[in-house]
Amino acid sequence: MFSQFAFPIFEQSINDYHKFDDVNQPISNPYPKEKIEHLLYAKNWVDTVQWHYEDIIRDPNIDPVEALVLKRKIDASNQVRTDMVEYIDSYFLQKYASVNVKLSAKINSESPAWAFDRLSILALKIYHMNEEATREEASAEHRAKCQEKLNVLLEQKKDLTTAIDDLLTDIEAGDKYMKVYKQMKMYNDDELNPVLYQNKK
Repeated sequence: MFSQFAFPIFEQSINDYHKFDDVNQPISNPYPKEKIEHLLYAKNWVDTVQWHYEDIIRDPNIDPVEALVLKRKIDASNQVRTDMVEYIDSYFLQKYASVNVKLSAKINSESPAWAFDRLSILALKIYHMNEEATREEASAEHRAKCQEKLNVLLEQKKDLTTAIDDLLTDIEAGDKYMKVYKQMKMYNDDELNPVLYQNKK
């Protein structure tokens, strides 16, 4: 199933990032550009870097100027993340382009790629919760609480991967159909964000 194919790629990206654990470390994607694996790895790398941006910006002692620079990086990262989700959906649109959609077919509440976006974030949650559940210097109580949370995340992984694979099976069988909307984010657009377009006057 495709989710079982994708999840280890997310884990590989996370593990590769943590060899350096540096938000400035450039990506070294091990997969050929024409392969979906390349896109999945790159998508998770963006998520992983942004995860750590969010950690850094929550430092109560962060320099305000550095925080503003980091906020700009987070905004840019969000845009890249959205773009990559749309690229992944383009892969699925092409893959299922020849499917005969049944008249009874229904649309899903989210596209396959947005479901994979959630799976990518879930992989990060599992990685970091496992870190906390096994952190030797943490208290036994802390580790036990984190293990409970990790168990829930692992159950969520099982449910989410099942739901994703069911969705792809339904699309392939023509029981559901894909309809993709561009996210049309407004905050980075100087024609749509009032703060930005008023500054252009």
